[in-house]
Amino acid sequence: MKCIAVFCGANFGNKEIYTTKARELGKMFAQQGIALVYGGGNVGLMGVIADNVLAHGGKAIGVIPQSLVEREVAHATLTELHVVQTMHQRKALMADLADAFIAMPGGFGTLDEVCEIITWNQLGIIIKPVGFYNINGYFDKFIQLIEGAVTEGFIREEHRTNLIVADEPEKLLQNMQGYNPVSASKWIDFNKA
Repeated sequence: MKCIAVFCGANFGNKEIYTTKARELGKMFAQQGIALVYGGGNVGLMGVIADNVLAHGGKAIGVIPQSLVEREVAHATLTELHVVQTMHQRKALMADLADAFIAMPGGFGTLDEVCEIITWNQLGIIIKPVGFYNINGYFDKFIQLIEGAVTEGFIREEHRTNLIVADEPEKLLQNMQGYNPVSASKWIDFNKA
C-alpha cells in the first residue's frame, strides 16, 4: 500500500486521545512511506494527521470541494491539494488515489465516506481494504450495528468479514497489508422474497 485515504473529523473530539492517536498514525505513514489522502482541511483531526505526516517528511494529498475551502480552512502546505466542485467528485478522486481506506473518529461526513467505500467494495466497483482505527472504542457501537444487520439478514457475513478493525495503528496497518478479501457472489437473497 503506497497511498491510504483517511476519513476523520473536522473536529478534535472531546478526548485528547483522538489527537494523540492521529499524530501517531500520521508519523507512522511517513515512516513507512505511505502517502496520506484525506479531505484537505487544516482543522480537527484532519489537520492533525496531515501536519504529522508532513512533519515527519511524508506526503499528504488533500481533496476538498471549493465550497469547503474556506469553511474547513484548506491546508496551505500540503504536497498536493486538489480542489473539486462537489462532494461526489471529492469521494471519487480520493477512491481513485488510494490503495486502502481508514476511518478514524469523526461525524456524519466520516460515516458517509466510509459507508460509501464499503458499499463500493460490496458491489465490486473497487476491491480495496477498509479499516477502522477504533480509538478508545469509538466504533464499537457502529460495528455492533453492522453485526446486527448481519444477524438480521441485511448484510452478508462475507462483507462484515472484509472490514478490518484495530485500536493500534501498527496492528491496523499490518492487517490491512495482509488483506485477502472474502468474496460473495451476491448480496441479495431472492429466495426469501
